[in-house]
Amino acid sequence: MRITTIAVALCLCLQLYGRDFPAAGGPFAEEMLTPEMQADTVAVQGALADTVQLSGASVTAQGAAHQIRQGAFAATAVEVGRQVALLQSLSQAVSRTSGVRIRTQGGVGSDYDLALNGLSGNSVRYFIDGIALEAKGSGVNLSNLPLNTIDHVEIYKGVIPATLGSDALGGAINIVTNRRSLNYLDFSYGAGSFNTHRADFSAQYKTPKAGIIIKPSFGLQYSRNNYLMRGVKVRNEDHSAFIITDLPRFHDAYGSMFVQLEAGVRDRSWADDFFVSASLSVTGKQVQTGATQSHVVGMATRNSRALNLTARYAKRFTDAFQLSALVSHTRDHSQTIDTTLRQYYWDGTYIDGAYSEIRGRGRTLRNYFRPLTIARTTLDYKLAQGHSLTLNYMLNVVENRQSDGYDKTFAPTNDVMARNIIGLAYSQSLLDGRLENVFFLKDYLDRLKVGQSEMASQTGADKVEPDATRNYLGYGAGGRLRISEPLQVKVSYEHSVRLPVSREMLGNGTTVYPNLTLRPETGNNFNLGAFGTLDLGDGHLISYEANGFVRLVDNYIQANVMESEGMMQYTNVAAVHIKGVDGEIQYNWAGRLFLTANASYDSSRDMRQYTQSGTPSVTYLNRTPNRPWTFCNLSAAYTFYNVGFPDGRLRIGANYQWVHWFYVTWAAYGSAAGKPTVPTQHLTDAALLYSWHGGRYNISLECTNLFDTLAYDNYMLQKPGRAFFLKFNYYLCKR
Repeated sequence: MRITTIAVALCLCLQLYGRDFPAAGGPFAEEMLTPEMQADTVAVQGALADTVQLSGASVTAQGAAHQIRQGAFAATAVEVGRQVALLQSLSQAVSRTSGVRIRTQGGVGSDYDLALNGLSGNSVRYFIDGIALEAKGSGVNLSNLPLNTIDHVEIYKGVIPATLGSDALGGAINIVTNRRSLNYLDFSYGAGSFNTHRADFSAQYKTPKAGIIIKPSFGLQYSRNNYLMRGVKVRNEDHSAFIITDLPRFHDAYGSMFVQLEAGVRDRSWADDFFVSASLSVTGKQVQTGATQSHVVGMATRNSRALNLTARYAKRFTDAFQLSALVSHTRDHSQTIDTTLRQYYWDGTYIDGAYSEIRGRGRTLRNYFRPLTIARTTLDYKLAQGHSLTLNYMLNVVENRQSDGYDKTFAPTNDVMARNIIGLAYSQSLLDGRLENVFFLKDYLDRLKVGQSEMASQTGADKVEPDATRNYLGYGAGGRLRISEPLQVKVSYEHSVRLPVSREMLGNGTTVYPNLTLRPETGNNFNLGAFGTLDLGDGHLISYEANGFVRLVDNYIQANVMESEGMMQYTNVAAVHIKGVDGEIQYNWAGRLFLTANASYDSSRDMRQYTQSGTPSVTYLNRTPNRPWTFCNLSAAYTFYNVGFPDGRLRIGANYQWVHWFYVTWAAYGSAAGKPTVPTQHLTDAALLYSWHGGRYNISLECTNLFDTLAYDNYMLQKPGRAFFLKFNYYLCKR
């Protein structure tokens, strides 16, 4: 059924476009130039664009990355559009960025944690075209968004623009979708190890007479995730003792579908940009483990379905004044089925028991209805040449309606979290653009209405006001000075506030207990960095970036694992101080050879000297647990031209990642010999890409974990071993 759907959609689009449209380069258009032309082009772009991203992109994409890099905040951009023929998921591209580390709890579709300059989890916010990613549904994330719809990803480290209208503390990931002006069709399909399949499609068609732009897109993903688990404990044949052996995962299948249709117009007298869109996301996930892999699950599942409607409008009324507005509503329904009273082992056998698999209590079929409404308005006013004001208002209202289709003793509840965020920014561009400054204020108004009372001693439902409203203030500034093209410096500061998200405060229905007593994180973020580009001539370009950062966080939100239950719960740590550096250097020779190296280090320490009872804290000055603090990435790629077909191009590349070992829990807990640690990781990936017909056809083969290294990640959960993924990408564009 999945393959039939893809084939029908592709045939319809080919009929719509016609078969005689010439290719316009595709995602690797720039690499289709001859080596001599590339050398000249790269030399020019080295002075004008973001040479960090010169591994093959259009000039437009270079401009987007260049603009982000030239801003006043510590930020970078990852070009995705030109890498789509190689990538398995968006998280794969983001995780190789300086200062970023993504950890997963298993294979395809598993929960993940993104660390950015020392802060991780929900301290980092996610957006798509400036709106919270959660608007697309709770099951949508960096791993299952259709790749073909994405142009680039903006990564803000620590301080984020007031225009995003968010309360992020550690930074933000803003996914920017394609805004191509031409009609196009982009389709890809890939298959790989562990019965993994992925198909992505996006297109754009502008009606000749009415000028209505229609943009369909979809993404399908499936994996059994039956990779080998090494050294797991099972019962022997007569069940008289336990033995250690290697066995495949048996209950970890994942499937997702994302479909979106967007339609609108541009460049009208009444609107520069007006679009409406409807999207549907559906995910299904078998649950294999609890928060730790010693807790084996064999029957429980988690499903979600979300329907989103969005309308956006933009208009420049005068040269000095412009308005943009957006409204979005999402109907999100998640379900956790935990109705089996069994205890499973890694060989799939089980014993009957008195408690359910996930929650360790009676049978439950928990439903979570989480309607989400987002509204945003942004006003930009140009005061004078080089001086402007931006006023941004964001409303975010999410409900948490719980019911149970099995447990008749459960009383349905309704919690409401409402946030109003107002941001005001003043921007300066001085000295012919050599100096850029931004000053901003943010006001956060947070309302929490609690309706649940289940497990009050565990969740704190009996300790909070049923309806409370609180107000917080944030502020900051940033600046960038271009001394010369090889040397530019940035500095930024923000007093920030990060409100708990629904997962932290209200739980996720499977492995996370609610904690209604959570307090917002507050922090002071400092960033100092330098970057630049050196043109050595003859097509040789070197670009670099170095950043230092300090994060002083109060009421730090930390996930605590209850190993006996396989559950976790978020709690506050009074104070955590984070200091660190990250840097990256890239070399590009004439569009043929690309070398990249980046490294990150941070020291995140518990600064709570005394507990609430007044006794000395044993974790004082300990590193924050379950979080990598030193890691690096190395990558190399070389492109051969005129291979096979006259315009055929063969690219060979490899990536290496090293991660220092870290403690799973606080270092002060337990004896030195028995403290659980995630060991040092050495992971190598390799890939081949062949492209022909002006970039219209692309086929790639990637091998992840090339040497089949035993590797672990979040809470000592095993990562997949060696895996292969073969992908075909077809790109067609009307000139």
